[in-house]
Amino acid sequence: MHDKQSGKCDIYVESKVTKKTCYPVECQSELLGLIHSYLANLKQTMSRGGKNYFVTFIYDYSRYTKVYLIKHKDEAFDVFLNYKEEVENQLNKKIKRIRSDSGGEYVLFNEYCVRECIIHEVTPSYSPESNEVAERKNKTLKEMMNAMLISSSAPDNLYGEAILAACFLQNRIPHKKTGKIPYELWRGYQPNLKYLRVWGCLAKVVLLDPKERKISSKTSDCMFLGYVEHSVAYRFLVLKSDVIEHNTIVETKNVQFFEHIFPLKVSETPEQSIDNNSDAMCEVLRRSKRQRTETSFGDDFYTYLVENDPTSFLEATRVSDAKQWDKAIRTEIESIQKK
Repeated sequence: MHDKQSGKCDIYVESKVTKKTCYPVECQSELLGLIHSYLANLKQTMSRGGKNYFVTFIYDYSRYTKVYLIKHKDEAFDVFLNYKEEVENQLNKKIKRIRSDSGGEYVLFNEYCVRECIIHEVTPSYSPESNEVAERKNKTLKEMMNAMLISSSAPDNLYGEAILAACFLQNRIPHKKTGKIPYELWRGYQPNLKYLRVWGCLAKVVLLDPKERKISSKTSDCMFLGYVEHSVAYRFLVLKSDVIEHNTIVETKNVQFFEHIFPLKVSETPEQSIDNNSDAMCEVLRRSKRQRTETSFGDDFYTYLVENDPTSFLEATRVSDAKQWDKAIRTEIESIQKK
């Protein structure tokens, strides 16, 4: 059917319609002018303390972020009330607008925002790009959290501690888009970076007054978890101690760090080391001795082609191991399509 007035064909629209382009919104030039919010869960794994979700609040002007761990989605509104009261008191300003997705957890915001003269901007359904700032922050926090858990071999239930530590660090490094430090824009002065430590490393923590112990160790072995908000203390997970129950989280500043040691990583036995060396030797023997030539695709990507390897699909079908090449090509194509 063709609409003569609009000049549109319904069949053409049905077959070729695409999503509308989402244009970037100009960044706010004042604190609390616009707050982005996002609620997410991770890994379907409950964190320590029974927290299943985390909610973020991001200043559009400075990108300074606050993260709260919560048990249930409906706690997001109560967290927002606490957040609002704190930041407005600290900055002596009022929140003008808050932007979120259309999730049910934000329904409670509507009536309250009308009463407080706050504009609650809700992004359209199935349009995550409309809430780009919050989506990107959520992605970055997840990636940092995952890297911290993997590098330290920490269990998944510590993801909440890792998320909080990742947010703490992001607030103290220059933002890629603005080039400014979020903490500095929020506080008015540069943060102190001297007390930052490697997440998940070994820490020898003093849990009792050393003068009370004349013999035996004066410290407990702990894993570094992060930083205490509004304090100079650190957070630790007790791993080995004769004065406090293990698997307990403690906060203190009396500590010595060993930032190149990760206590939760399984150390290799001599037998494992021998086996690994044997596997490495076998891998060297299986490795091709043919010369590799480097090909550049720009400053960020390089590829190496082995001499005499087929350079096209047609050549790959003619070599003796054509079946293996066909399988490799199809696997690569599937990988590209998924990405």
